Amino acid sequence: MKKLLSVAGAALLTVLAAVFAVGQPAHAAAGFSVSNGRLYDANGTEFVMRGVNHAHTWYPQQTGSFANLKALGANSVRVVLASGDRWARNSAADVTNVISLCKANKLICVLEVHDTTGYGEQSGAITLSRAVDYWLSIAGALVGQEKYVIVNIGNEPYGNQGYATWATDTANAIKRLRAGGINHTIMVDAPNWGQDWSFTMRDNAGTVFTADPAKNTVFSIHMYGVFDTAAEITDYLGRFRTAKLPIVVGEFGFNHSDGNPDEETIMAYSQANGIGYLGWSWSGNGGGVEYLDMATNFDPNNLTSWGQRIFNGANGIRATAREASVYSGTTPPTTTPPTTTPPSSPPPTTPPAGGCTAGYTIVNSWQGGFQGEVKVTAGPSAITGWTVRWTFANGQTVSQTWNATISNSGAEYAARNVDYNGRLGAGASTSFGFLASWNGTNTTPSMTCTAS
Repeated sequence: MKKLLSVAGAALLTVLAAVFAVGQPAHAAAGFSVSNGRLYDANGTEFVMRGVNHAHTWYPQQTGSFANLKALGANSVRVVLASGDRWARNSAADVTNVISLCKANKLICVLEVHDTTGYGEQSGAITLSRAVDYWLSIAGALVGQEKYVIVNIGNEPYGNQGYATWATDTANAIKRLRAGGINHTIMVDAPNWGQDWSFTMRDNAGTVFTADPAKNTVFSIHMYGVFDTAAEITDYLGRFRTAKLPIVVGEFGFNHSDGNPDEETIMAYSQANGIGYLGWSWSGNGGGVEYLDMATNFDPNNLTSWGQRIFNGANGIRATAREASVYSGTTPPTTTPPTTTPPSSPPPTTPPAGGCTAGYTIVNSWQGGFQGEVKVTAGPSAITGWTVRWTFANGQTVSQTWNATISNSGAEYAARNVDYNGRLGAGASTSFGFLASWNGTNTTPSMTCTAS
């Protein structure tokens, strides 16, 4: 996590995109890969991270968080681990279990070592080289998991002092991992407590990328008070896009002790430009930044305002996350999505041949708004498309939707499949969701489903 930054004297450096121009490989088959500034999964399908950070190393008993994050729509989770230098070491067995939890819940695991945080300024922080020692010591838990795991070498590996060697140290760390048999996509954090106000990562990213023998490195910027205007956010991320170097927002919040980050621009620009983001953090914050908890006491039914914003708001996780294609065809976990309101209608009845049914659920509700989900189920015969219709009785108005195209005429609504979820085998199901407003009464509508 962060501490108060001093940005006085930080000068904006102008760097031509040509400085970053580097050759990049074709998609790898064994795991994630990078090409032209984009991240691709093992099937060659572009993957955009939409998830949050989870402080596993300090709350190892909260293993249910993985299922809860998936139920809230995340496609990835950045997991805090410790090398044993500052916090209790996460063993290879524990890391194996974390990976299994990610896979069971169809999440991509971004694993990071937190002991490097603020090296050079923070007492007890370790070097990137020491973090590599840890990764190599647990290599047995990582090798073979390249389709599901990204290795984030070290969290915020310099404070505001001594960061001039970031590029050399990062390049050497990557090369040591490759020599030690770590073939995963590698993620590297910026210095300056992750916020790169000195532009050290920005201006040396091309050199570090080229130093990776696999050309399979992703850069991670943490956006807090340094990124409090739209211009700063779009300029920083845009330079990486122009240079065709992969960038993700590995941490960000809606507020912080060092300033007020512009989370609206972070999320909107990331969505418009195919940039991944991972918000900080699920639950368990301390040290005066408890307001960064997305869920109170790890309870998915008790989201904070920050949790509601990142999961259910515009350009949020629920609306924009797409599951990694490597999980296609696998059996989903047995989990129940978190709800604050019980399901509002009985399960759909068996539809006629060639038909479909729709079941309506209020997933979450808050003052003036709610989140709805509709499960569409094919009958005994396969279908190639579907349309669900309903009428709201109390003036509810849909403001945002995902996994369907929704139109309306007053209170009458129609939702039609999108290109990837119209074809359903006999008895198969899919779902779509939406955000809507309500005032006082929120009666469950009757729904009809027509198949094509």
